[in-house]
Amino acid sequence: MSEIRNVSVKDVEEAIYKLALDAAYHIPEDVLEAEKKAYAKEKSEVAKQVLDTIFQNIEVSSKEEFPLCQDTGLGIIFLEVGQDVHFVDGYIVDAINNGVERAYKDGYLRKSSCNPLTRQNYGNNLPAIVHTFVVPGDKVKIIFDAKGGGSESMSKVQMMKPADGREGIVQTVVDWMIQAGPNPCPPTIVGVGIGADFERSAVMAKHATLRKVGEPSPDPVLADMEQEILTKINNSGIGPAGLGGLTTALAVHIEMEPCHIATLPLAINTACHVNRHKEIEL
Repeated sequence: MSEIRNVSVKDVEEAIYKLALDAAYHIPEDVLEAEKKAYAKEKSEVAKQVLDTIFQNIEVSSKEEFPLCQDTGLGIIFLEVGQDVHFVDGYIVDAINNGVERAYKDGYLRKSSCNPLTRQNYGNNLPAIVHTFVVPGDKVKIIFDAKGGGSESMSKVQMMKPADGREGIVQTVVDWMIQAGPNPCPPTIVGVGIGADFERSAVMAKHATLRKVGEPSPDPVLADMEQEILTKINNSGIGPAGLGGLTTALAVHIEMEPCHIATLPLAINTACHVNRHKEIEL
C-alpha cells in the first residue's frame, strides 16, 4: 500500500504566485524557437518586421520584467494531483486563488475578471479556473496558463455529425482559423479537441495548446491531421498580425478521446503568439 504524502497548500499558493509572474514576463522557450524558425523562412518583409517587433517586445519584457501583453489574461490552472497526495494547511482552491490574486496585485498585472452581465470588474482577477486531474503517484503538477481575451474569443465548440468524419474536422478547423484572421494575434498555436463530450472536448483543446510547440501527436493518424491542418492554415497567407506572410500558425496540436456513437464533438482553442504558460512539479 502506498504511503500518503502531505503537501501544504501554502507551497501550492507560492508556486502559483511565481508561475503567474513568470508567465507574464517570459515567453516559453519552445514558442520563441518556433518563431525564430518562422522568421528564418519568411519571405515577406512586412511579416519579418512584425516578427522582429515581437522579438524586441520579448527581450524588453524578459529583461525589465514587464508584461508581454497588456492583456495579462485570466488564470487557468491545470492541476494534476497524485492519488497518494493529501493536501494540508487549508483548502487547495483558496490557496490557488490567493496565489493568483497576490501575483496580479504585486506584479501590477491587469485584472480582467468581470461580471458577465454588468461588466463590472472584480478587481482581483478571480476566481482562477481550475481543471483538476487525479493521476497515479504522490506528486502535484501545476500548469499556469494566462489566457487573454483575444485568442480566447476565437474559440469554438461544434457538435459535428459523425458522418462529417476526418475531412469535416479538418475543413472546420481550417475555415474557422481563416475566419478568425488577425483576431487571435497570430502566429498562433491551435489546440483541437476531438471526441469525449461537449465540455471535455473544450478542455482537451485548451490543454493541447500547452504541448511543446512542434512536437507531433504520438498517434500517427492525429499527427498527420495536425500537419495537414497546419499547412492549410498557413497557405491562407494571413501571416503574423494578419499582415500577410508564410506563418499564420506555429503549430496545430490535437487531443482525442472516445465519444458516444451518435456524436462527434469538436473544439478549437487558440493561443496567441506568446502562449504564456509555465509549469512546476511539487
